[in-house]
This record gives sequence, structure tokens and C-alpha cells, in this order.
Amino acid sequence: MSGEPTSIGDSGPRTADVLVVGSGIAGCAAALAAAREDEEVLLVTKASEPEDASSDWAQGGIATTRGDPESLKEDIIEASANTADPEAVDVLVENAAPAVRDVLIDTLEIDFDTLGADYDFAREAAHSADRILHVDASTGQHVLRPFLSYLSEVDNVTILEDTTALELIRHEGRVHGALLDTEPDGKPVFAGATILATGGIGDCFEDSTNPAGSTGDGIAMAFLAGATVEDMEFVQFHPTAAAVDDPFLLSEAVRGEGGVLRNENGERFMPDYHPDAELAPRDVVARAVQDEIDATGSVSLDVSPLDDPFDEVFPNLASTCEERGVDWREGIPVAPCEHFLCGGIAVDDRGRASLDRLYAVGECARTGVHGANRLASTSLLEGLVWGLRAGEDATGHDPAAIEIQRLRNSDPALPERFAAEKFHRLRSITSAELGLRRTATGIDSARGVLRRLKGEVDAYTRTRTSRSLYELRNATVVAILIANAAADSDESVGCHYLEDGSREQTPTAEAGPN
Repeated sequence: MSGEPTSIGDSGPRTADVLVVGSGIAGCAAALAAAREDEEVLLVTKASEPEDASSDWAQGGIATTRGDPESLKEDIIEASANTADPEAVDVLVENAAPAVRDVLIDTLEIDFDTLGADYDFAREAAHSADRILHVDASTGQHVLRPFLSYLSEVDNVTILEDTTALELIRHEGRVHGALLDTEPDGKPVFAGATILATGGIGDCFEDSTNPAGSTGDGIAMAFLAGATVEDMEFVQFHPTAAAVDDPFLLSEAVRGEGGVLRNENGERFMPDYHPDAELAPRDVVARAVQDEIDATGSVSLDVSPLDDPFDEVFPNLASTCEERGVDWREGIPVAPCEHFLCGGIAVDDRGRASLDRLYAVGECARTGVHGANRLASTSLLEGLVWGLRAGEDATGHDPAAIEIQRLRNSDPALPERFAAEKFHRLRSITSAELGLRRTATGIDSARGVLRRLKGEVDAYTRTRTSRSLYELRNATVVAILIANAAADSDESVGCHYLEDGSREQTPTAEAGPN
């Protein structure tokens, strides 16, 4: 952190036993677990509404084991192109049923869809069984909103909305909390332990299924503080985002219910790319969709093969289509769109990062569960399981107010033209060179552009402190981490697909159309 050393002294530093940064399902689960241990929890989120968090946007649902954890484990590893960490996957599947039962069913009493006396378990791409708990195709909002409401009534949990963490407070390898943007030069919060749950990186790309503000804040703050990050090259693109000006996600469950993909000529093409056709792993389907768009002009999702009418099975999605002027009866135009980062801050089975008393959970964390490609509907589950485990583990530490460096704030204003131009440059280069398909030349070009961009942004951070500036800085750091990791990975696997150099593919990757 730049600036002059300042002792907090009489200004009255804010303290918390556990500081949680982020209010998606992972952050909420961490806050709940820590609160259950009688810790004083401060949950900080830059969201001002639930829909500002990625978890609220989750459509398909949450994967369960249905009494067969080994089957789910096999599907996760296969979808990852056999790169997922088996021990991490064991943690996920062994804790899946207890976590879902404890939090979602017994505590929050989520009204998941039923079919008769049982839950209406759905099937999604690369799953070998029907095992997805869901509420229509808008599960995220039906989970997150009750979760936030529940936490707001817990006595030892304080929620600060519309608040951003700017920097981690680190001293001698230990994280002591964070500086928040509630004061011009950063308001310090000292914590016994700090848990980052800041979500995804969608703002780094031109089109994303993430909410605005997904700038990779936690990953950048942790990296700049010295934490280890891993697997940053694995950026997952969802194959079926509606191809409209403001893309919206079309849940994988639509294909699980029988929806098929057709090119501009009306031809169903996925059987030519993979034996599982529309239910192949996401990276395979996304590249196939882009190939067909390039070859024929467009791809659409045909919902006519569903057993029941689309607007009855997925009323919310049908309503969204109609609001956006899309006639789903004629097929829904789709294209790949940035969706999820499989890598992030490297953590262990309790969410512990490489810095003492720093934890990371949810999309900003690299647990090892996803490897090179994430299986559908495992993100909410991973956030829930690791959030609970991190929140429980992060307890028992007393916060200590230490001498810190406050941020400089000689000119807090960030010219809109500067921010807009730099973000445009950032998104243009990442989308062009770090997207679905990559080349060695393109990756090197992106690294050069991004390094120069970071130098320009850093020049502003020496004299200014503002949320928008730090979001730009964070997005730039994350983009550089993706480019560097891509440059170090010379073999195509999962989400990291090289058009030149090594083209050796893993068993789940497509061989191309026959």
C-alpha cells in the first residue's frame, strides 16, 4: 500500500473476529459458520442488491449426490478433462449432502421444485444422472435472497452493503484485515481472520454472464499481498448465452430437458462433435457452437423437443426471452459467453490460502475441484461446502490493530474517459486473445498490452483512491495473471485451447466434426 505510515490510535479502528468480503453463497456460508462459533462477523459487500452477486444469477441449480457420491466424483473429474484434484473432489462430494441438508433445507427451508413426493432432480451437461436440485431455472436468487435475509437477523453478524475492500492489511506474512472504501484514504478493519468470497471476473471480458462489478477483486488483492494463485488460464465460457445486445444465460437444464442446438442451416451438429452431443462438457459444447457460428452464421437453441412446453418448464426464462424480444418458439439465438473462472487463489480443503489467516472461497478460490473445466451446477455446491469449512476454521483468532499505511487521496476523482478507455482496451485484448481459442502469438500480444495498461493504471493509484480505479486495477491484474498462466501452458486442455503449438487433447475434448 502506498502512503505514509499511520497509527490508528484514537480514531477507533473497527474490528471483527472474522471479516468476510463478498455476499454470494460462499461468503454467506462462511459468515454463517463463523457466527455459529460465536464469532463477531463483519460481512462486507460492494453489492447493494442481491442481484449484484453472481450467486443470485445462478440458474440451473445445485448438484447433489443422491446417495451416490462416487458417481458425482467421476463426473466432476471427467468433465475436468481428468485434471481435477481427486482429494478436493472427495471433500466436495462427502460434504455435499450434509451441507445441503443443513443450510438449504433445514435452516433456510428453500422450496426446491418437487415431482410428487420427491424432489424434481434435473440433469445437466456431463452429468450421468438426474441430480440437480433447482427452483425453476432461477435457483440462485431463491437461495441467496433467503440466505442474506437470514443472516441479517443473526445478532453477531453485521452486513455492510455498498462497501468495497481496497487492500488487504498484511504484516510479516499474516493478513490482519482490509482497508475499505468508506473513508477517502481507506477505512481499516482489523480481523482475526479474513475470508475472501468476491466472485468472478466477468468485467475482464466484453460479454459475460456475470453481474456488473465482477472485477476479480479478491484474486488481485490476494496476489498483490503475496498469496499464491493457480490455474488462472482456465476461463470457462458458457455455450448458451442468448445472442442479444445484453446477453443472458440459458440454463444448461434446457438441454438437459431435451433442447438441441442447430446451426443456421437448421442442422443439429453436436452429435458430430461428441458422443454426449448437447450434454458434452461445457468447453466442448462452447467451442462447437463457436465453430458452427463461424461456419454457418448463427446457432440457435431449439426448445421444441422438450416433453412439455418451454414456458411451462422454464417460465422465468420464457419471460426473459419475451422481454428481450426473443421468440423462443422459433429457436433462441445463442453464442458462447464468459461464465466462470476455474482457477484463483490457491487454497486447501479448509479454504486456507498461502498467507496466514487469509481464506478464499467460491469462484475467487482455486480448490482443485474444477481443474481445467467445471461441471455444471457445482459452483453453488463448492461455495456452500468450502464456505462452511472456511468459516468454521477461521475462528479463535483475536483481531489486532497494527500500524498501517493509509492510501493516498490527493485527487480522488477518476476521469470517466480514462476508466472507460482503459476498460475498453482491457476487454478488447482479453476477448480477442484469451477467450475460447488462443494462440501463442496472441497470448504474447495480450501480455504486452496488459503490462503497458497496468503501468498507466498504477500511475493513477499513486495519487488517487476510488472504487472504480481499484476495480480497474484489479481487473488488469487478473487479466495479466490469465495471460501469464496461458503463456506457461503449452498444451490444450479443458478451457485452455490452443489453436497452434501442441494440439494434443485429453479424452473429453472433441476431435471436431466428422
